[in-house]
Amino acid sequence: MAKTGTTTQGLRAAIERSGYYPALVAEAVEAAVGGEPVVSYLVHQETTFDSNEVRRHVTVLVLTGTRFIVSHTDEQAADGTSPSPYATTSTESVKLGRISSVVLSRVVANPESYTPGTLPREVVLTIGWGAVSRLDLEPAACGDPNCEADHGYTGSSTAD
Repeated sequence: MAKTGTTTQGLRAAIERSGYYPALVAEAVEAAVGGEPVVSYLVHQETTFDSNEVRRHVTVLVLTGTRFIVSHTDEQAADGTSPSPYATTSTESVKLGRISSVVLSRVVANPESYTPGTLPREVVLTIGWGAVSRLDLEPAACGDPNCEADHGYTGSSTAD
């Protein structure tokens, strides 16, 4: 379920309609937005089935005039660290100038018979701002097959 819109009141209503801990989610998002007007938003509540349990989580994306805000809330069952179920909310604010790429991937069933205007089966939005990079390292070597010296490491860094 995804709801989109362009007003602060609409954002609160979309969070409430998601039905997923609306007071908790709204408080986290509103704290991050502060007094800035909301340009646009997306509320995406998703339920997944993991073996013998149901897991829910919600992602809220908010665009203001200066920032892109990402909020994600997950629920967890009671475990060794907590005797009762709990929820974790993470909220990140990114200056618009930091966004380096936006990718929209569309999945279309039966592409050989695609008709323009047909809704895709799935849409994936990827927004990059350099928050995470992967570093792949391997031992460095020289061209001498008999060399036993430590040449350190070589590798590459790629953004996720």
